Amino acid sequence: MKIRAVICDVYQTLLEVGPPPADAGARWTALWRQTFGTAPALSPQEFSSACTRVIAREHAAARARGIAHPEVWWPAVVGEVIPALRSLPPGAQADFLFAHMQLSRSLRLMSGAAAGLRRLAHTGCLLGLASNAQAYTWRELDAALAGAGLSRALFEPDLCFWSCQHGFSKPDPHVFCLLSARLAARGVGPTETLMVGDREDNDLIPARAHGWQTWRLGAAPQGESPGGDWPALLRWLETGE
Repeated sequence: MKIRAVICDVYQTLLEVGPPPADAGARWTALWRQTFGTAPALSPQEFSSACTRVIAREHAAARARGIAHPEVWWPAVVGEVIPALRSLPPGAQADFLFAHMQLSRSLRLMSGAAAGLRRLAHTGCLLGLASNAQAYTWRELDAALAGAGLSRALFEPDLCFWSCQHGFSKPDPHVFCLLSARLAARGVGPTETLMVGDREDNDLIPARAHGWQTWRLGAAPQGESPGGDWPALLRWLETGE
């Protein structure tokens, strides 16, 4: 069956996640001073612990409402932990949130992903995204794609699922139900759709439950989805091998 749509995960599929910068602590102090004009009111560890408590509370409330895989809106979480952030202009808030995330890990476009996306787009394949993500993800992805001369315009907006916009996340079956309906509206069936991701639990098992084909980025365990790197994915799409 010809693949007509490819839906990609983001982290560890399009963006390779690496270790944090060695000077993350110093950068946290500099970021806080630049943003608020004072020494940090919280250490990175205190900030992380406070955010974790807020997220746990919000997740518990969402699960009580029947949402099995809840998602938070990160700016609201941080705004509760750092009330001063809420008084800043929206652009300054976004800059702080983005800069903070760059202290927790490094990111770069996965090897072969740029060539793979170009090839898929050239063949007329519809491209979409399904990501457990926050608003800073868009900026991270934009920066990585721009470095390869690409942009998010490659991806069909209606075929992009961002968990932060919906209040639930993968592997919730509603993620794939929603995208399947939007694909059907374009005349694309489940067996013509390929999910590309790095995780069986979050990406591939729920996609297969909706009749999609799947490809695992990275080594695939015996008996699970076919897998490999981006060049191997292109070969599989072109030759079936």
